[in-house]
Amino acid sequence: MNRKLRRHLAFGFACGAALLTLPGLQAGQEAPPIGGVNGTIALEGTVDQEYKAANIVIVKTLDGVRHLFHLTGKTVVHGTESAGADALRGLEAGSAVVVHYAADAGGRTALEVDRLGGKGLKTVQGVVTRVDRGGRSIAIRLADGSTQTLRLTERAATDVGKDVDRAAADSTTVIVYYADEAGQRVAHYFKRVS
Repeated sequence: MNRKLRRHLAFGFACGAALLTLPGLQAGQEAPPIGGVNGTIALEGTVDQEYKAANIVIVKTLDGVRHLFHLTGKTVVHGTESAGADALRGLEAGSAVVVHYAADAGGRTALEVDRLGGKGLKTVQGVVTRVDRGGRSIAIRLADGSTQTLRLTERAATDVGKDVDRAAADSTTVIVYYADEAGQRVAHYFKRVS
């Protein structure tokens, strides 16, 4: 009888130990992508309102829809002369922006904000001749026939302009938003025009 009891107790302890370790194994697994969206999403619009105390900005798109974004200390703002928290203060109402964000259960968190026009990023328009995402570059033919090659940021190389890849070569016109960085034109965002 004593032998049976020991066997049952050993089996019970083994089952208990297994049950305690399973949640730890499951926690290490990656959650499946939600809605087929993976990575960063970019949205173009104008700053409608900013709530500095709450670190929130509301961006209004061309179709009039307002989108709320949470800003963090890690949010990078391009196209402004300020850095860190002061850069976020440069986002006044009416500023044209592109917000690169990640969506999760807590809402939309702005990872990067590109300020456009005026003191922000510059633009160039042309016909795409080549997009090299691995080499992080885009080449466009300008209206005067010259070719311009711009370096892509990591985010632009991986998350932006996927519709340009699927379009016919030498017939896709794009607008490229870039900054002059260390003597090079660096494209932060580009979109298809036609």
